[in-house]
Amino acid sequence: MSDDITETSQTVAAGQLRAFIERIERLEDEKKTITDDIGEVYNEAKGTGFDVPAMRSIVALRRKDQASRQEAESILDLYKAALGMV
Repeated sequence: MSDDITETSQTVAAGQLRAFIERIERLEDEKKTITDDIGEVYNEAKGTGFDVPAMRSIVALRRKDQASRQEAESILDLYKAALGMV
């Protein structure tokens, strides 16, 4: 009886593991598709004359909340001043 329960538990665990792995694989596929789409948008913007590194910086800044953004900008300004870049 105990062996039946152990075997059933292992079967259930294997099924759950398989389901998790398959979900992750589907999401990874979707992530790759989205990453490719984002790259195409950047290429399109570059083709019309926009500076892609500047755009990437803006996107990264917009992801942060205002306090984090201000802190990052203050640190950058401090470093630039220390290096005589302002």
